[in-house]
Amino acid sequence: MKKSVLVVFLLITGFLLTYLFLPVIHYGFYEIGVIALALLSIYFFVSLGITVDNTGKKMIVKSRPSKVLPIVMALIMIYLLIVPLFTTATIFHTSSYQKMIGKVENGTKISKHIAPISMDKIRVVDQELAYLLGEKVIGSQPALGSQIQLGRFSIQKVNNELYWVAPLLHSGFFKWFNNKQGTPGYVMVSATNERDVKLVQTINSKPLKIKYQSNAYFFSEIHRHIYFNGYSTTGLADFTFEIDEQGNPFWVVTTYNKEIGFSGENTNGILIVDAQTGAIKQYTINDAPAWVDRIQPADFIEEQLNDWGEYVNGYWNFSNTDKLQITEGLTLVYGENNKSYWYTGLTSVGSDESAVGFVLVDTRTKETTFYKQSGATEFAAQSSAEGKVQEKGYKASLPIPYNINGIPTYVITLKDDGGLVKMYAMVAINDYTIVGVGNSMRETLTSFKSVYNMAGNKINPSNVAAKKSISSVISRIQSDVKNGNSFYYFTIKDYPNIFVGSSQISNEIPVSTVGDSVTVSFDIDNEQVIDVSSFDNLTIKLK
Repeated sequence: MKKSVLVVFLLITGFLLTYLFLPVIHYGFYEIGVIALALLSIYFFVSLGITVDNTGKKMIVKSRPSKVLPIVMALIMIYLLIVPLFTTATIFHTSSYQKMIGKVENGTKISKHIAPISMDKIRVVDQELAYLLGEKVIGSQPALGSQIQLGRFSIQKVNNELYWVAPLLHSGFFKWFNNKQGTPGYVMVSATNERDVKLVQTINSKPLKIKYQSNAYFFSEIHRHIYFNGYSTTGLADFTFEIDEQGNPFWVVTTYNKEIGFSGENTNGILIVDAQTGAIKQYTINDAPAWVDRIQPADFIEEQLNDWGEYVNGYWNFSNTDKLQITEGLTLVYGENNKSYWYTGLTSVGSDESAVGFVLVDTRTKETTFYKQSGATEFAAQSSAEGKVQEKGYKASLPIPYNINGIPTYVITLKDDGGLVKMYAMVAINDYTIVGVGNSMRETLTSFKSVYNMAGNKINPSNVAAKKSISSVISRIQSDVKNGNSFYYFTIKDYPNIFVGSSQISNEIPVSTVGDSVTVSFDIDNEQVIDVSSFDNLTIKLK
């Protein structure tokens, strides 16, 4: 084979390999070295011109390649095998791995990160249920359902409301080929109200077309589009579909570099790609738009937290002294001022049920806070909630941490085999034996408070919210039946809020009427409708 033909062949092969695998052309990434070594190996062996003699038994080398070529190949081998050993191996860089997460602050007050929240703002729809609801709304339009499939749902705040958002994606090559201009929109599912499901196909009366996406082909595929538009030397990760406050669709992509040789992935910014036009804008962590909820990928943070806990006493720690590990992966939660955090519990190495605390990592800045607070792991909380209704066979969703009247609490949905929410549960993070379940969130809260109070607030009295007691006269009272349970709503003179209670709190509530003198006590929180923790009808006692 002529050298000119061989060179052209290798250039075409190299382009195809680059096109298919999108290697990062930068120090610390293996892929480009592997491709270069493969191409040079082909060139080396072909250029030898190996043939066999007339007997067919002996090979003859007609020519020899340049002496420089084996040297270059050897250097690439050193780059791939030897350099990582010294620049990346944990045994030589233990301290660097342990410090990748950055400074970890010790938290003292949970309300600094997770503020008390109204009952109607608690997340009751998880990713699995969001997908079921999204599939249902797509299935209601047969013509659309045969052309597309739902992408991965990601949770985000949109105009201060919590939504699961997923793009409509092409369902195959021919569907893409016949509809290259893009798929018609995305699906929004409220994380707090399973009846709020939207198929968004227009913005400001203009049809939506998600042209750049993971299920497109050639240069419309989102990763390839970014790569060949000036980012072939940049590490790219976590392609997340998000919308801005006006509902315009974007892909938010993390850019990163390797801090420790060929490892130690560390975020340095983001790319925001218009899903319709393909326009790309690059931002640092500090100047990223406020509507972007996540910049730090979950797998980066998970690895860095594990390294932080694993190498707390160096590499040689066979006794596992002070070693920590995360529990059930990371959960995206929202706290004070709509800030988003990666949440996970931490356990001692070898411990399954008990957590030694939990960590909150800012999803934008990576600021990390560790709350040293013994309690239940997410798995233990799920088991405790399922055990409370074991006769029904419901399965618990992934627990979401909330601040319930100053008490760190897991809120869990209990679902049937079809994936539909049937009940709710609240489990105290400090003690997974303190569980409240109910058919509604308010019933669950009442049950949880009752169990918590019966426990004598022994789990952490300093976290309990301030209580207030008022003596006044009932000005209005009415009952309401929810899921077969009666709740009594009433107002009292000279206090603006509505109170609610049931016979579980006091047998006097159902027989109370307008004009009765009562004394009620309750937790001070941000609720418009306040659950009473005790109720005393003074008029009945006088009679």
